[in-house]
Amino acid sequence: MRIVLVGPGRAGMSLAIAADAADHEVVAVVGRTHESAANAAAMVGASPLTVGDQLPKAELLIIATRDGAIAAVAAGIAEHAANIEAAIHVSGVTPVAVLAPFADNGTDIGSFHPLQTLPTPEAGAARLAGAYIAITADPPLRERLEQLAADLGSIPFLLDDDAKPIYHAAAAAAANFPLAALAMASDLFAAAGVPWEAAQPLVEAVVANAFQLGPRAALTGPVARGDTETVAAQLHAVAVTDPQWRVAFARSIEALATITGRSEQFESVLAGEKEDQ
Repeated sequence: MRIVLVGPGRAGMSLAIAADAADHEVVAVVGRTHESAANAAAMVGASPLTVGDQLPKAELLIIATRDGAIAAVAAGIAEHAANIEAAIHVSGVTPVAVLAPFADNGTDIGSFHPLQTLPTPEAGAARLAGAYIAITADPPLRERLEQLAADLGSIPFLLDDDAKPIYHAAAAAAANFPLAALAMASDLFAAAGVPWEAAQPLVEAVVANAFQLGPRAALTGPVARGDTETVAAQLHAVAVTDPQWRVAFARSIEALATITGRSEQFESVLAGEKEDQ
């Protein structure tokens, strides 16, 4: 396909580089300034444009701006997109209806959300291989987006517009909540005089177990065993040694107790923590 990219940031350029490598043609990159567009366009041999320029003929336009800007960008460029067959955005939470200015012109609309972290354009392009991509679109655009995902080495799946908020919450939990737990663990290991690197084999094994067995079946440790005395000792140690993590640690124990069906068993252990909160 001939592709126009709007928003030359990390996500957009990750897709552009991967699409270019898969023999699609990125014909234009649209940025807020000509300089930002030119720098990005040079990476894929495209023409640099700014919002308000007439867009070239293309089968697909990709809006890869921040979520809050999608509606304004769509309204600003739709009138210049007479030669665009389909328009999509790459948000995992924004409804497809935000692209209504394109649909009003008879352009097919949809969304294409990579379920992957894209830290830089080059690293992001590489990480799209093997990543899952959420697609929200009606046929025939749906099939074209599924083929695009396959061309990138990704795995497409269909996502209903109504399910986007809870899907995005799940993605945020998977991508970010483990980092909060690891930051807490890093500080507690440091308090014990243990190097953070010592945790890597453990963490890697736990993550592997979670995807092989399921997160509930993979759970081990004192909460899974119902060892209230050990948990009480942990709570006390955290409160004394690194109190900034006291509440987060207690709430994590509470969540684990819920997962294992041991909430009542640990209620008395956590009661004092709740009172202090």
